[in-house]
Amino acid sequence: MPRTLDGQITMEKTPSYFVTREAPRRIRSMSPNTKLIVVVRNPVTRAISDYAQMLSKTPGLPSFHALAFRHGLGPVDTAWSAVRIGLYAQHLDNWLRYFPLSHFLFVSGERLVSDPAGEVGRVQDFLGLKRVVTDKHFYFNATKGFPCLKKAQVSDHPRCLGKSKGRPHPHVPEAVVQRLQAFYRPFNRKFYQMTGQDFGWD
Repeated sequence: MPRTLDGQITMEKTPSYFVTREAPRRIRSMSPNTKLIVVVRNPVTRAISDYAQMLSKTPGLPSFHALAFRHGLGPVDTAWSAVRIGLYAQHLDNWLRYFPLSHFLFVSGERLVSDPAGEVGRVQDFLGLKRVVTDKHFYFNATKGFPCLKKAQVSDHPRCLGKSKGRPHPHVPEAVVQRLQAFYRPFNRKFYQMTGQDFGWD
């Protein structure tokens, strides 16, 4: 991490930290006062999105349900990373061995799309910053299906998520979606209890 002066905040973003077993111990040894922001979304949607990204890089992959379930439609395969990442309660359990819950802010991925200013406002509050970024800084890009950030007056070009974001998801049969929802339900409820937030995925 770069040196940080008084009055500055240094931020670093790596999605894999939350699911990497050794990360909390290493981060705590580097800086026990670190504040942690975790963006989460419905784990079923997240798994399908993860699969869509894999498919864009490796077109010949087996179907989503062939990877999500062992032996066809047998038990859910938690060894598959697209499924395992969505077990948020298990990952948080590991982090809470090293950091108190007060060091975490859990951002709803769904609300980040539906109300970006509200969620970014929560981030600013959590970091002790003045609420500078507000709803006037966002507009909804219908093509991408995501909000984009308006640039400062010096530039007319808005800042949108990259082309890897907002890609269409492959069709997944409703029976597969329902089985995954049932699988995640107890983990989601535990996560709601642990965080004190109901993300409304059930």
